[in-house]
Amino acid sequence: MGKYATMILEMINSSNEHLTAEQIYLRLKEQNEKIVLATVYNNLNALVQQQRIRRLPVEGGPDHYDRIVRHDHLICPQCGRITDVYLDDISQYLTDYVHKQVLSYELKISCLCEECQKKLTK
Repeated sequence: MGKYATMILEMINSSNEHLTAEQIYLRLKEQNEKIVLATVYNNLNALVQQQRIRRLPVEGGPDHYDRIVRHDHLICPQCGRITDVYLDDISQYLTDYVHKQVLSYELKISCLCEECQKKLTK
């Protein structure tokens, strides 16, 4: 694995955020790294293909990237905030339901975050 791939992987694995490619690029630039955005995208794509990170497509916004740890996500349709949620693994339930072996799944739950809920009630 190359220098930038290692740095990106460490950044994603140590972050509680769900970073976009641009956010990763800007953080690397802050470290005085001579890097271009295309290099970030190329490394992100390679890390996703190697199953070292996962890509979180967000409707109407840029993809976000996350570590490989079994969890699901709450996504606010108003502000785009992504929050981790740790639910029981339902792979066996899904396998029984669809009568096929489920290898993996990603659960994205659309719901308003607390701040957007507060804005609506004011």
